[in-house]
Amino acid sequence: MKVILQRVKDASVSIDGSVAGHIGHGLMLLVGVTHSDTEKDADYLAEKIVHLRIFEDEAQKMNLSLKDVNGSILSISQFTLYGDTRKGRRPNFMEAARPDMAEPLYHYFNEALRKCGVEVQTGVFGAMMDVTLTNSGPVTLILET
Repeated sequence: MKVILQRVKDASVSIDGSVAGHIGHGLMLLVGVTHSDTEKDADYLAEKIVHLRIFEDEAQKMNLSLKDVNGSILSISQFTLYGDTRKGRRPNFMEAARPDMAEPLYHYFNEALRKCGVEVQTGVFGAMMDVTLTNSGPVTLILET
């Protein structure tokens, strides 16, 4: 699995002009699934993300986790994270898992995040989505299993 994590002041996702998910202070995640990913990978990343110390404490040091600051998560499925652009001019998406495998694992990952005790909003798997966010910091990290 691959996750692009952004610390945000707010984030939302809309589908056909209707808001599907919205959060205030927290994390916006772009989530990609490849063929070899398992529930173990999803559990590992969920635990890592919720406890990653990337929020500032009173001394302005990144010392606090999402749980420490009572933040929320907006999780968006993103197969293009596995786009290979090394050859040619059109990305190759052969490393992205097919929807019949990726969708259940994406939903499992979101439930694993919720089991860690945080609010999770989502988009709709496979939909054309418009994502809006205010990056805080900016802080952007790439996590992979």
